Amino acid sequence: MMHIQHEAEERHVLTVTVDNEAGILAKIAGLFTARGYNIDSLTVADITENHALSRITIVTHGPPSQIDQIRAQLERLVPVHKVIDLTEVGPYVQRELALVKVTGVGEKRVEALRIAGVFRARPVDTTTGSFIFELTGAPDKIDSFVALMRELGLVEVGRTGIVAMIRGAEEA
Repeated sequence: MMHIQHEAEERHVLTVTVDNEAGILAKIAGLFTARGYNIDSLTVADITENHALSRITIVTHGPPSQIDQIRAQLERLVPVHKVIDLTEVGPYVQRELALVKVTGVGEKRVEALRIAGVFRARPVDTTTGSFIFELTGAPDKIDSFVALMRELGLVEVGRTGIVAMIRGAEEA
């Protein structure tokens, strides 16, 4: 009898420094799509004063061999300058922004405000029947807040995706 060994899936946060040019995001997304890899989160931002470079933060998951393959493929793309796997480099900070719309009156409204205070979520829009809260933090903090709001009248969630940096003085 043959036993197939499956490698354990791991979550990885990759930062990719690229030339800030049209089509680079499509190339990177195409690389993932062509191989059937999933992108859990993707953010892009211009990082230089002269607008020459962008930093793409990609959160993905898979067995170690697949992550290695993703890194190798990214490093081969022409406009890519640097690929860093923050998960392997060392301790890093990750943050995400979410807007969370909640409806409710009476006790549910009071409870939504109380929980928002605990999570340091800030009301950025308020009507007599709803709130939109702004919340930043680690993805699990946002997941927890959304789960609690689901019980109180969650209507809609918008999330930016993760941005991350290695801890300490050096640049990654």
